[in-house]
Amino acid sequence: MSASASTGVDRDVMEYDVAIIGAGPAGLACAIRLKQLKPALNVCLLEKAATVGAHALSGAVIEPGPLDALAPEWRQSPPSICVPAAHDEMHLLTRTGRVRLPVPPQLHNRGNFIVSLGLLAAWLAQKAEALGVDIFPGFAAAEPVLAPDGAVRGVRLGDVGLEKSGQPGPNYTPGAEIHAATTLVAEGARGSLAKQLIRRFKLDTGHAPQTYGLGLKELWQLPEGRVRPGLIQHTVGWPLDARTYGGSFIYHLSENRLYVGFVVGLDYQDPRLSPFEAFQQFKHHPSVKRLLEGGEILAAGARTIAAGGWQCIPRLEMPGALLIGDAAGGVNVPKIKGVHQAIRSGMLAAEHLAATGAPAGFDALWRASPGGQELRAVRNVKPGFKRGLWFGLANAGLEALTAGRTPWTLTHTTADYQRLRHLDAYAPPERHWVERTLPPRDRLASVFFAATSHDERQPAHLKVRDTTICTDRCTREFGNPCQRFCPASVYEMVEDAAGRRLQINAANCVHCKACDIKDPYAIIDWTPPEGGSGPNYQSL
Repeated sequence: MSASASTGVDRDVMEYDVAIIGAGPAGLACAIRLKQLKPALNVCLLEKAATVGAHALSGAVIEPGPLDALAPEWRQSPPSICVPAAHDEMHLLTRTGRVRLPVPPQLHNRGNFIVSLGLLAAWLAQKAEALGVDIFPGFAAAEPVLAPDGAVRGVRLGDVGLEKSGQPGPNYTPGAEIHAATTLVAEGARGSLAKQLIRRFKLDTGHAPQTYGLGLKELWQLPEGRVRPGLIQHTVGWPLDARTYGGSFIYHLSENRLYVGFVVGLDYQDPRLSPFEAFQQFKHHPSVKRLLEGGEILAAGARTIAAGGWQCIPRLEMPGALLIGDAAGGVNVPKIKGVHQAIRSGMLAAEHLAATGAPAGFDALWRASPGGQELRAVRNVKPGFKRGLWFGLANAGLEALTAGRTPWTLTHTTADYQRLRHLDAYAPPERHWVERTLPPRDRLASVFFAATSHDERQPAHLKVRDTTICTDRCTREFGNPCQRFCPASVYEMVEDAAGRRLQINAANCVHCKACDIKDPYAIIDWTPPEGGSGPNYQSL
């Protein structure tokens, strides 16, 4: 037992050689590769979801090369949702029609696979456990544990059994501490631990601010004959205006199922825009509605994507710890893929630790690696869309023609939360949105399909540092955009006897983390809830 320096609470301490935070593709790849190279290493992996894969959400079309290198046997026993890519299509949507576009070279998917990331994570977890990795689902890292010299020496787990007041309840259990020679942070985009470490060690100094997308996704069961297994379709255009980055995907699976999704860049300027409504409008485009009508939703979810690319990657190393995978931001936006990059990152970190035993040197190693150079070659594509759809498409074409060898580097100059314009300074475009008839009826119905579950007695895991800003200044300046960028109706402005106030419906949260990114005053902090609470994205 040890006493926490911050609270004086006695906490159990577990000692490991390596602690990995997050059981996504990066964390699991790192754990597996470490045990392949150094079987005697004592490795633990913490996952905030109740089961591995429950919080994993991606498109997801994967390039299999890194997975083949890590675990070639996966092809003999693939996840139950795993369909070879067969054909690619790209269209520009207008309100009622569509124009076929040439498929960008980065989006040719022959040889790739459409998978459920949740099921793939569960498959990788079985392999990691067979190699001797200790996996602890339902345990979230609340904060780093620091050694006297300031180095990271592990993490403190979140306390369980707190009341809404934050005081210990009758079933209170203090979180243990995990101590390790090296801690690897693999939480995915906008991880709460990574956010603390980036701030503490100033890892983003000299790098552009990260920019994100909000991805919304549904799994549909359709009538016989509509699905073409392996077909991959992407669109740009309607229902978004030319100033707003985003687009759709439809991935055709087996057994008359398909994934349909929509991504909106969180660098948008319109304070009245609702990404969830844009997604539902996309589904009502005549060509999409014909496909979906008569089908049923099986599952739904939302997740943010670290989309800034090469110039936004913070320093990946600090004393005692590394950032890997999308915790740092490894998505290749032109490819619309990040899983292969996450696996690469995790494997490279494991190989570096096995060879050197310390984090130092990993940042330079990754930037010179195939994963880093892949991002460098497409560094100018996403920033080009800051100037609108047409400039972005033309710039992307130039970057494809030159294979990223243009002699300049475009950059992101402002964080996403700073991009919103005031209500009186922005005239929203006419979106030509149509009446909705396809499910879900509303955001709460969508939350149902995310199978999210939180104990309503626990303290809210969403922290708003000053709610008076919400009731006064934000109302006047932005019209409380938290009610629109959140896809789960977590934030609600209500009128009661006490007046206008912010109500936080934390039990609705689907863990997308858009609020932590897009709140225009940066006063919302997303933190992990107790005991594995949250959505279940296993089939997504």
